[in-house]
Amino acid sequence: MLAWVLETPVLGWIVLGVLKRDNLVYKLVSDAEIPEPPLFTATHTWQAIQEQSVRVTESRLSPAERVQEAVACVPAAAQAQLEPAAGFRRWTVRDFHRAYRSGQATPTMVARRFLAAVEECSGPDLNMGFFISCDPADVLRQAEDSTRRYQQGAPLSAMDGVLVAVKDELDCLPYPTSGGTRWLGSARRCAADAACVAQLRACGAVMAGKANMHELGAGTSGINPHHGATRNPYNVGRVSGGSSGGSAAAVCAGLCPVALGADGGGSVRMPAALCGVVGFKPTAGRLSNSGLLPLNWTVGMPGILAATVEDTLIAYAAIADQSKPSPLQQPELNLPMLTRTRSMPSIRLAKYAKWFDDSSEDIRSLCGKALQMLRTHYGWESVDVTVPEIEEMRLAHYVTMGSECTASLAAKYLDSMDRSEVGWDVRIALSAYGSFSSRDYLSAQRLR
Repeated sequence: MLAWVLETPVLGWIVLGVLKRDNLVYKLVSDAEIPEPPLFTATHTWQAIQEQSVRVTESRLSPAERVQEAVACVPAAAQAQLEPAAGFRRWTVRDFHRAYRSGQATPTMVARRFLAAVEECSGPDLNMGFFISCDPADVLRQAEDSTRRYQQGAPLSAMDGVLVAVKDELDCLPYPTSGGTRWLGSARRCAADAACVAQLRACGAVMAGKANMHELGAGTSGINPHHGATRNPYNVGRVSGGSSGGSAAAVCAGLCPVALGADGGGSVRMPAALCGVVGFKPTAGRLSNSGLLPLNWTVGMPGILAATVEDTLIAYAAIADQSKPSPLQQPELNLPMLTRTRSMPSIRLAKYAKWFDDSSEDIRSLCGKALQMLRTHYGWESVDVTVPEIEEMRLAHYVTMGSECTASLAAKYLDSMDRSEVGWDVRIALSAYGSFSSRDYLSAQRLR
């Protein structure tokens, strides 16, 4: 009903005006007097500080060579240690690499088991909603090519034969990129791999298919009306989070050690938190946005989901290409030496209680216990702080994302399509996005 009201001429604009007023958009963004000029990208100055316990990579290195550099940064015998009561353990990138080199397993064997697991998870009994599309023939072809390289003693890198899921916001042949919709894939032709996907392929990684996502990235639940809700592997009655929910859940379930997502406002980090995996949004400009749907181009970028920090580092090294100029000035790429077990002996965590405690009692208790564990085992301290203007920042970010999404999609797609092809929650979001004026957007960039 709300979607219908918001899309009704005149009445919709009146209701949107009330919603914007009640949510303080006018007071804190549109009508706020902000002396700073607009800032459209992260062009803050930075200082080149000599970092300790890092490995500096050269810009001329290939993706496979960068992976080799990253592998040298991790402990020689590192293993995934997450072993719940059932004995489940996620294999890391290097677990797979060691098994392939020793002959204990082959990429083809793993690919067949992966495809069987995807079919089981997609069936009516589980209906997990991990993938939008997965082409078994393509997955097996890639795995067989990798198997031959190992048999010849010439794997491309430690990621050769490793399965990687790709969020349906990044181009990955032979699949269309639909952004979680039913219509965008046919309206926008996918002609080549996204830059991040191409670099992973150059390392021998097996692209496992297009992971499910919240439609157009316009939500954080991972519930997709067209491709099914992505369920949380820890509790199928709960959501995975979004918008990169399929990527996070596939890693959480152990289907693949690494997945690509995209993050403009927490879309990698939130599902990672809900699924208990690592979510990494790199510095703005560090990764290429080529082949990424431009849903929010000044805040959105590719990101990584992985079961361990080790695998996050290896995947990041593969896709952090420094050979091409970035629109944003970047410091040199330093990879942390994870071999230093006490590399972070004294961390102080800033805790804003008003937002940290804004949850149900069981979640609040668990998070408190986690902080206590960090203090007991590692000596990390939590410091109570107040984050000034956090509500202004939140609203400015929402106006920015919404305005950019509308600008990217409206003229080419949304203005000429049947709104019934879009899910109800996204129709509500698009109505709100379309209500933002150029003044709203500029004020948001002044806050930025």
